Amino acid sequence: MTGTTLPLIVFAGAIIYRNYEKDRAEASARVLETARSIRTVLDAEVGRITGSLQVLSLTNSLRRGGFESFKRNASGFLEQYPPGGVILIANRDGRQMFSSLTTDTASLPPRNNLDAVKKVFETGRPVYSNLFTGSVRNKFILTVEVPVFDKGEVIYDISFSPPISMFQDILEKQRPTSDWTISMLDGEGTNFARVPNPQETIGKRASPTLYAQMFKAPEANYETVSLEGVPLITAVSRSPISGWIVDAGIATRSLVGPLWRDLAFTIAVGIFLLLIGVAFALRMASAIARGEILHVLLVEELNHRVKNTLAILQAIASQTFRGASPAERNNFEGRLGALAKAHDLLSQEKWQGAGVQDVVDRVIEPYAISDSRRMRITGPKVPLASPRAVMMSMVLHEIATNAAKYGALSNDTGTVNIDWRLIPDTTGEKLQLTWAETGGPRVATPTRKGFGSRLIERGAREQLGGSATADFLPSGVVYTIECALD
Repeated sequence: MTGTTLPLIVFAGAIIYRNYEKDRAEASARVLETARSIRTVLDAEVGRITGSLQVLSLTNSLRRGGFESFKRNASGFLEQYPPGGVILIANRDGRQMFSSLTTDTASLPPRNNLDAVKKVFETGRPVYSNLFTGSVRNKFILTVEVPVFDKGEVIYDISFSPPISMFQDILEKQRPTSDWTISMLDGEGTNFARVPNPQETIGKRASPTLYAQMFKAPEANYETVSLEGVPLITAVSRSPISGWIVDAGIATRSLVGPLWRDLAFTIAVGIFLLLIGVAFALRMASAIARGEILHVLLVEELNHRVKNTLAILQAIASQTFRGASPAERNNFEGRLGALAKAHDLLSQEKWQGAGVQDVVDRVIEPYAISDSRRMRITGPKVPLASPRAVMMSMVLHEIATNAAKYGALSNDTGTVNIDWRLIPDTTGEKLQLTWAETGGPRVATPTRKGFGSRLIERGAREQLGGSATADFLPSGVVYTIECALD
C-alpha cells in the first residue's frame, strides 16, 4: 500500500505545485494591473487639477496683477478639494505674489522649489514637483504648477499643492486586502502616500530592493522586500503625465500559505481516498489542488475590469502619441478625461444610467470654477441609459472645448445657455438639448470639419440615435442635439 500511496501523493503534490506556479504568475499579472489601475486614477485626478488650473490661469484679474480680485476665483477653485490645499502665484524669481493662506505676501519667503518655478518659465508647460517641505507650513507637499501667459509670454507661475490626504484616500479605497502594500512615490522614489503605515513611511525613500529596480522601466514586476521587511510580489507603473510612480505588492505568504495547507490536506485526503479507490483519489486530488488564492484573485479581477481597460487605453495612447504634437496629445487626453468622468458618474449609479443634469455638470465643471454665472443650465430631470450617457458626455466635451478655444468661453464676457426638453417622436418622446453661445468672438462658419465635428455628428447619429446640428450665427454658435430615450 505504501508503494502505491507514495506515487499518488507525489503526483498530487506536483499538481498542487504546478497550480501554485500558475497562481503566482496570475498574481504577478494581477499586481501589475492593480498598479496600472491606481495610476490611471491618479492620472485622472492630476489631469483634472491641471485642467482647472489652466482655466484659472486665464482669469483677467490674474494676468493684470489684480490679486485681490483674483482671490474670489482662487477660493472657488479650492472649494473643489478637501481642506488643506494652497494656491500660490510666483514671479520668475520665485517671489510669492499671492497666497491663499494670507494677504500679507510681503512677509512670505521665496518659493522653496525654485527649480519647478524656473522650469515653468523656461518651458511654458505644466510641471509636477517632487515631495518637498513647504516654506510656510513646514510640511511635506507636492505641487502642480502651470504658466500664466500674457501676450504669448509667461508672466507668472500658478501653483496648487493638493492636500496629501487626498492621495492617501485614493490608496485606502483601492487597496484590495490587508495583504497588499501600495505606495505613490514622486519622481525620485520618495513615498507621498502609502498603505500600510503611512505615518511612518511618508517622506521616506522606497525600500532598497524596490529603489534599485523601479527606474529601469515605466512598468515592470519584481520580487522585493517592503520597508516593514515583508517579501512581496511587486509591480510599478510610472505616470507619463506627472512622472510619479505607483507601486503595488502582494505578500508572498498569501500564496505560500495556501500551498503548504493544500499539500498537507492533500496528503491526508489522498491516503483516505486510496482506501476507496485510486481513480476517485486522483479526481479529488486535482480538485483540492485549486487553492483559495485563485478564487480571491478572480474576484479582484472582476472588480477592477473597467479600470484596467482604461489603463490599457492609457498605455496604448502613450505609445501612439509619442511623436504627436502637444495639441494632439491635449485633445486626446481631454477626450480620455471626459470618458473617465462619464465612467465615474456611471460607477456611482451602478451602471444603470445617469441623468442629463449630472452629465452636463461633469462636463462644464472646469469652466464653471472661474465664474459659474456664465453658465446657465435649465431642463427637467431626464435619465439616460449608460451607453447614451457616455456618448452625450463625449459630445458635450467637444462642444465645451471648442467654446473655450474659439467661442463664448474664450473671453471674459461670453455666456453659454444649456437647456433641454422632451419633444414628441414617432416612438414616444426624445430628448432635445440646445447649447447656445452669446458674447464671444464673432462667429464664422468653418471651412472644413475636424475630428471633433465628425465625432459630434457621428456620435449623435450612431450612439444617441438622433442628430446634431450646428448653426454658426453672428451672435454665437448654437448646437442642437437630439437623443433617443429608448
